[in-house]
Amino acid sequence: MKAHAISLLGTGLIGDFYTMTLHGQRGRDRVRVVYSRSEERGKAFSERWDIPEFTTDMEAAIRHPETDTVIVALPNHLHVEAVKAVAAAGKSVLVTKPLGRTAAEAKAMLEAVEAAGVFGGYLEDLCYTPKSLKAVKSVRDGALGDVTWVRSRETHPGPHSAWFWDGRLTGGGAIIDLGCHCIEIIRNFVGKGNRPVSVMCTTDTLVHPIEDEDNAIALIKFESGATGQFEVSWTFRGGMDLRDEVAGTHGTIWLNHFLRTGFEMFTAGGSGGYVAEKAETAAGWLFPVGDEVSELGYVDMFSDMFNAIDTGRAPQETLYDGYVVNAVMDACYRSAKSGRWEPVELFEWRGGTTARIEAKGEIFEGSTVIKRETLPDGRVKLILKDPSGDYVDRVIAGG
Repeated sequence: MKAHAISLLGTGLIGDFYTMTLHGQRGRDRVRVVYSRSEERGKAFSERWDIPEFTTDMEAAIRHPETDTVIVALPNHLHVEAVKAVAAAGKSVLVTKPLGRTAAEAKAMLEAVEAAGVFGGYLEDLCYTPKSLKAVKSVRDGALGDVTWVRSRETHPGPHSAWFWDGRLTGGGAIIDLGCHCIEIIRNFVGKGNRPVSVMCTTDTLVHPIEDEDNAIALIKFESGATGQFEVSWTFRGGMDLRDEVAGTHGTIWLNHFLRTGFEMFTAGGSGGYVAEKAETAAGWLFPVGDEVSELGYVDMFSDMFNAIDTGRAPQETLYDGYVVNAVMDACYRSAKSGRWEPVELFEWRGGTTARIEAKGEIFEGSTVIKRETLPDGRVKLILKDPSGDYVDRVIAGG
């Protein structure tokens, strides 16, 4: 596998996480040049991460003669301009979440990259957490049977940067910031070939004096009949709560990624240093995260992206995936305004068709078994639906 030289666009917190990952553990892929809109921030960032060059000229960073890949880690309203410029330069482009402020913006980026024939990857880190990767594999291997319901929750006290709070720049509030994660996590569990059909969403602004939502809950109906549910908030106190639940016909998975990881510490002095992203205190009971970039999925995400570039395959998270997420979020905002289920509008569906989940019952002496349970004395109780449509109990010997 080759070593990649990277032009990084953006010097915010996500740029720190990306560079920490790429340069960590003696990584061979390195940031060669970093672009910042601020010379002061660009200089400080390059010195912090030992990056050879920084610039305030985005086009110069993109077309740097010694780089082959561009990472777009800019505020949402700058994504379209940056991605189109990278596509025109003929380089691989990796774009942070969300892909666009709207599905129309996401579509414009997708079309630009595909028309140029360059590699495009969607940097959706939370789909690459070690727990998520293992859980999704278990689901695909059939451990849960047919997935019927997925719940994804991301809540914290709010974003780090001023631009995040301005919906004119971001495209929305907590849904745009956090719901994009949850939607793609849900899609991974129900299957990416399972078309999202319609959305019911409610939003509110409860705490912060801003124009966009700081809380939202949504339901997503899929072609198979499965339901996705997400809960997002910028008003949760106590750190960052990342949880997923998956229910299927044969099993259940519960995941807690961040707030409860098995690492708990108490300090009365408040001198424990950095605890974890979005942690609100450094005293009392703390819940540190051991290897944060790994737990948040950055390590496996970049491994997948660069391996995909090297081998000529599609990454796990593509720009088309990012487009679908934007389309679902658009439907969420329409539903929040209308108070109704709103269709997910896609210019093109590339996932094929997914059969509807069928309720199949075991047959016992001509009746359909609805439920089977073992009684305390070892006998087995069956709840049956007989041919006439009546429901009856039947107790049989244990076995």
